[in-house]
Amino acid sequence: MPVKFQDIATAFEFANTNGDMGEFRAFVCKQTGKIYYQTDFIDAAEFNDELPDDIEDEDKYIPLPDKRELDLGKPLVLAFVREFLRDDLDDVRYFFSKRGAYPKFKSLLARRGAIDRWHAYENEARKRALRDWCTLHAIEIID
Repeated sequence: MPVKFQDIATAFEFANTNGDMGEFRAFVCKQTGKIYYQTDFIDAAEFNDELPDDIEDEDKYIPLPDKRELDLGKPLVLAFVREFLRDDLDDVRYFFSKRGAYPKFKSLLARRGAIDRWHAYENEARKRALRDWCTLHAIEIID
């Protein structure tokens, strides 16, 4: 079942849209490679495919992971800070010990002039993690 990497990346972004758990989901059909989108929001109706009745059957469909499942949340931030903003590591750890960490982290990035570097780092990590996830689930990627 070959799938374009960009389609996987788009489905991953959709499934990780900020919202309550379960409001945005995407699935890959193991047999065909077709990606199905599911959302409860009416204004996102263009993503609401007619879902197969057995979409929850993990033998047939693989749900796209949450970014935390791929260590693309706090662990990635800390790895970035260790590599590029070593002097700020204690502050960032403190940010992430409480709610509202990302706005504080983004503010620190702005003060350090590191926003572009962070986005590049995050994008590369996401690509690697998604490719690894596809390999783990025997999803053949075509670019």
